[in-house]
Amino acid sequence: MGLNDQVSAERLHIGFFGLRNAGKSSLVNAVTGQNLAIVSETKGTTTDPVKKSMELLPLGPVVIIDTPGIDDEGALGELRVKRARQVLNYADIAVLVVDAQKKLQQADQELIALFKAKNISYIIAYNKADLLAEVPAPGEHEIYVSSVRNTNICELKEMIGHLARQEENEKRIVADLLTPEDFVVLVVPIDSAAPKGRLILPQQQTIRDVLEAGAIPVVTRESELPVTLKGLKNRPRLVITDSQAFERVSKDTPEDILLTSFSILFARYKGNLSALVHGASALDELQDGDKVLISEGCTHHRQCGDIGTVKLPNWIRRYTGKNLEFAFTSGTEFPEDLSPYALVIHCGGCMLNEREMKSRIRHSSDCHVPMTNYGTAIAKMHGILDRALKPFSDNSLV
Repeated sequence: MGLNDQVSAERLHIGFFGLRNAGKSSLVNAVTGQNLAIVSETKGTTTDPVKKSMELLPLGPVVIIDTPGIDDEGALGELRVKRARQVLNYADIAVLVVDAQKKLQQADQELIALFKAKNISYIIAYNKADLLAEVPAPGEHEIYVSSVRNTNICELKEMIGHLARQEENEKRIVADLLTPEDFVVLVVPIDSAAPKGRLILPQQQTIRDVLEAGAIPVVTRESELPVTLKGLKNRPRLVITDSQAFERVSKDTPEDILLTSFSILFARYKGNLSALVHGASALDELQDGDKVLISEGCTHHRQCGDIGTVKLPNWIRRYTGKNLEFAFTSGTEFPEDLSPYALVIHCGGCMLNEREMKSRIRHSSDCHVPMTNYGTAIAKMHGILDRALKPFSDNSLV
């Protein structure tokens, strides 16, 4: 799969971490063969994580992330360190860059402990090995490199590639629920919030996965669903709908046809659906004055009737009958302190990789705040959650 074929959320995320002036940015440039990161002798040159989607041989499509020094100082430095640590929420592989002349420092040891705690595969790259009188034999997870002389850069990439193969994910969006020649109807609303001239990413990816299963996708709007179902000679194996149209689609889809949503499929694909289903029960426990966080993994222009900021709050107020407060985050923003919230409702996470989605679910659990997602919450509020989960009755929800 080439550079233009794979979205960022599906790419391997490789983070470069370490102290200031360990040579992280120089090593990133050596590994990528590009001037991706600014290099300077001045400490703290990298002020924010720098992300680049690219094709990196022999790995294929990846996202390379150069992070600020983990030992940065001052108020601004603390913010930079915080952003560097946030990368650990979505890095699949970590490269800890250490100045070979100084060996492992306390901050390096703390990073290694974090890699292990977050179950991140890692490599310790001792940079500036050209300045050593004698290069020691590397230990486990270790390699001595020189970004200046390009020493062992190919070997480092091979080590990353070996870890990448261990990280490969065989999970599918929907293909494992299908058999060849099954018909699958995908209900795609075309309204003012839909991107002009194209389908949104979850719809594109699901159609591709249906095709790869040897099944037959049929795409229609909710307004044409009845005539679509009537016109099909073969009964569809599954109907997949945009969550916004869940109620109408459920009414128009015969009970003997399986039904679910893109959002629920992605909750299963990217995170932990069983936890999100459990979190939806918190909708029944909300009380007057409770605060609900609605979080999206991407940033986009909000329009009238936006699902996250308009439709969901209205549905929740109508379902609960309670006077609730709502807060909203998007993109990389996800609060460390979730204590003000009684419930978190997250989007399907199509723009987040699996590790970050699971990190957010785990963080909510650690904060004892239930989390659910758009499709699961909408199905519950419309009384069709049990039906929406039936396609997975013979499969693990996680």
